Amino acid sequence: MTALPDAVTEPSRFLRHLFDAAVARADPMRVVPEHLPPRPEGRLVVIGAGQASARMAEAVEAVYGPCEGLVLTRYGYARPCKGIEIVEAAHPVPDQAGLEATARMLELVSGLGSEDTVLALISGGGSALLCAPVEGLTLEDKQAVNRALLTSGAPISAMNVVRKHLSRVKGGQLGAACAPARLLTLVISDVPGDDPAEIASGPTVADRSTPAQALEIIDRWKIALPEAARAAIAAARPGDGPVPPGDPRLARAETRIVAAPAQSLAVAEELACAAGCEVRMLGDALEGEARELARSQAHMARDIAADMAPGDKPVLLLSGGECTVTRRGGGRGGPNAEFTLAAAIELAGHPRVHLLACDTDGVDGADEVAGACVGPDTLDPLGFDAACHALDDNDAHGFFEKVGAQVVTGPTLTNVNDFRALLVLPPEV
Repeated sequence: MTALPDAVTEPSRFLRHLFDAAVARADPMRVVPEHLPPRPEGRLVVIGAGQASARMAEAVEAVYGPCEGLVLTRYGYARPCKGIEIVEAAHPVPDQAGLEATARMLELVSGLGSEDTVLALISGGGSALLCAPVEGLTLEDKQAVNRALLTSGAPISAMNVVRKHLSRVKGGQLGAACAPARLLTLVISDVPGDDPAEIASGPTVADRSTPAQALEIIDRWKIALPEAARAAIAAARPGDGPVPPGDPRLARAETRIVAAPAQSLAVAEELACAAGCEVRMLGDALEGEARELARSQAHMARDIAADMAPGDKPVLLLSGGECTVTRRGGGRGGPNAEFTLAAAIELAGHPRVHLLACDTDGVDGADEVAGACVGPDTLDPLGFDAACHALDDNDAHGFFEKVGAQVVTGPTLTNVNDFRALLVLPPEV
């Protein structure tokens, strides 16, 4: 990585450097090998799903050599593997490719014996990529479910409860299908709190949720599901759906978190401190409506700026987690872009505050854009009113595309959730 730019003279480049370092810390080629045991005796089958899963598979084969297996990732995120088959499918709304690959994955792990081992590689995005609807649901129903969840404003933990009760693989069901083989799951976390049961809806991890909880979430967040989906949850029988703790089918299952948001934020913090900044860590698991969190952090930045004197250290506010967007307009703004636009409006061109908010997988919402980076003059070309209109229409991506403030990384091949950084500079003498 290139030398760290100066925070005061090159604030935008400085923030982008911190983001790139955070992403690099979660590169599967770096974090997976140290968690691999010696190659098991007997048959080894590698499965996986998520934006990082193909890169994780590449890391596995760098250690073990060619392996048998099937891994499912987002279009454009495939990596060259010698034995493991990499299948690309749609995200965040599933498609036929994901449906067919999930069925093949279930076939691959069926009939394994106690002397066999399954290595599961799971990362964010797996909820959409792994598609195996419960009886009575079609692919079109599942697509409608995902669209409704993504625009509901519900937190990811609530979305995943609903997903688990409409799936034959989520909530530990894929793991149960591997029994009696030994199961080792390596996980790259993209959820607040790093609970393996929440990452990609926990396909190999036991789950405590109930159909009643799923129905309560649907009602609370007014999620407009297809009638067949609600009926399927209501008709669930004991033993159907997610696998509860203590189920003997998961008795030989082990799960390891190999990368998490806190580790990536810590790298950014270390670099910023070395560059002479005072870092204030706001947390790695912040959730909530993107625009509301943005306004809160913008107010914090303004208060800090008001108390600074010439010669003070720059202050960097760092946070991670996963914002949500309640869709009200017809635009295409993801949560990081919406956070950035709402914060920029609240800051109203403050001359000493710069900020960046990006998703570490390189995809904010459904757009192939990581997020945005703004400074005091970013709103000027289109104006304050145009920015407010774009926010009302949930069209932050469209706005930032026009003013040239988007951060486009391409596939990062990892996913440790959102990265947000607000840089507050001291006044000049």
